Amino acid sequence: MTDTGTEPDSTATSGSDAIGSPTGQDLTTVSSSAAGAESTEQDPPAAAGVDAGAESTEQDLPASGDDGADFGAQFRRQRTALLVIGAIGILLIGFAVGVLARIPLDRNAEPDPSAVDTGFSQDMSAHHAQAVDMAGVALIGSTDNDVRRLAYDILTTQQAQLGRLQGWLQLWGKSMQDVDGYMGWMTEPAGGGHDHVGGPAGRPMSGPMPTMPGMATNAEMTALRQATGPALDTMFLQLMLRHHQGGMSMIRYAAEHAETTAVRSLASTMETTQRGEAQLMTTMLTSRGASPLPLT
Repeated sequence: MTDTGTEPDSTATSGSDAIGSPTGQDLTTVSSSAAGAESTEQDPPAAAGVDAGAESTEQDLPASGDDGADFGAQFRRQRTALLVIGAIGILLIGFAVGVLARIPLDRNAEPDPSAVDTGFSQDMSAHHAQAVDMAGVALIGSTDNDVRRLAYDILTTQQAQLGRLQGWLQLWGKSMQDVDGYMGWMTEPAGGGHDHVGGPAGRPMSGPMPTMPGMATNAEMTALRQATGPALDTMFLQLMLRHHQGGMSMIRYAAEHAETTAVRSLASTMETTQRGEAQLMTTMLTSRGASPLPLT
């Protein structure tokens, strides 16, 4: 055991000695007490994500008995709480990024946001919100590491993008949702009129839609929350793949027709990311002997 009261300063501050010595891990820990240092090393930081928090908590669970059941229920509540807290933090960060992203637009005197900018931000916010919900269910309920890793990536990425979209709507003085329906902003002059494009499965639209392509129904979301094991994994992959495919027409339209650079750039990023995730989910479904759901 190292006598910290008599150790020379040169030994405590030498990076190479600390790393090379068997007790280097103790010497490099900056803490007011040894007990505090051990507690800090064992507890994962909150910013590292829900996954790390959950794994840390699982180590304390009893193996069996009534007390084990109580602790198991407490663990599930704690893991859900960590997920909610993490999601809120990501949303706030995304919102702040959206606010800061508006500053360069103001300086460069870019055009005001058009109906495409506003409509895309409103509708994609709702689209992303369901994807975050589905990813949260899979992250908590799945025991497949590949599925949980994908769910975590989708949850964090789309929650941050959701914050940016809502931050722009706040700056533009627009409501968070268009009460008249979805995708009415996807119009383009053609032959002196306005042809609506990008409806369900690529069919033309005659006006705002009551729902967006690829969205899961209430019954499907309920079934996903109740599923367990491989059935949960397969259902999540099928619903999320269809969800990605359904939102692609909106993403591509915004990337091409939005007025502001920020919206066009974000839409382009979404297209690249979600195309890669869709390919991954297709492969994962094939390996599980399952097929994608038809896009409605």
